Amino acid sequence: MRLRSIPISAWVGMAGILLALICAIFAPWIAPFGERDIVGEIWLPMGDGHLLGTDNLGRDLLSRLIFGARTTIFVALAATLLSFSLGMILSFTAAVTGGLVDQTLSRFNDLMMAIPTLIFALVVLAVLPQELWILILVMAVLDSTRVFRIGRAVALDVAVMEFVEAARLRGEGALWVIFREILPNTISPLLAEFGLRFAFSILFLSTLSFLGLGIQPPAADWGGMVKDNKDGIIFGIAAALVPGAAIAGLAVSVNLVVDWLMKRTSSLKGGRGDA
Repeated sequence: MRLRSIPISAWVGMAGILLALICAIFAPWIAPFGERDIVGEIWLPMGDGHLLGTDNLGRDLLSRLIFGARTTIFVALAATLLSFSLGMILSFTAAVTGGLVDQTLSRFNDLMMAIPTLIFALVVLAVLPQELWILILVMAVLDSTRVFRIGRAVALDVAVMEFVEAARLRGEGALWVIFREILPNTISPLLAEFGLRFAFSILFLSTLSFLGLGIQPPAADWGGMVKDNKDGIIFGIAAALVPGAAIAGLAVSVNLVVDWLMKRTSSLKGGRGDA
């Protein structure tokens, strides 16, 4: 892959993702103040020692934004990794095994997808203890239904190929077929889907935090920051718009990179077919 062939939109997306990752990894060293430190009056304007102003409790908004990147990205990435692991294992098992196993898993997945995701998450999180690992698990289980659908679709396309049939005739087991035959030939669309699911997890986490069932205060996350400062919009204070812009910026950045990966994958398939 040549660097010159990468479009500007993909570079912009990668720059946005890199900036968010730097904030998440080096937050304690680059944030001007602590995550929970009250450093001034409430809703101070930008400037005067606070580049983005202060929030509804007088905490530095830039520092909260930087620490919020760590929480938001960690939870969204953990949920996406877990959902992909669960969804891919079940979908590939269904595609390779077929029969009753495939029908049972597929119908259960259809049942889960028929339930509105946000309503289901709100009900479950309202009942269960508000722990971080429970939040990640609920997000992962709900998102794994979407991963299962696309994973099964791409696995079924590859499972009928001649090299897969040859592996079965050699006596290879289901695990060999999944990890040595199907997975390597479906990695490109799955990587693109991983990016989309990660972007969705960021938005979903922010929605849950805004509704009070995501990351709990005083920990900083972008959705919770929008919730904390939403009342300032009435008075013309833009404190809630800053984390909202960060959420939108990271989601757009991920989608720009995913869009480039999907186009590149399609062009490679087209080139192979023409050859």
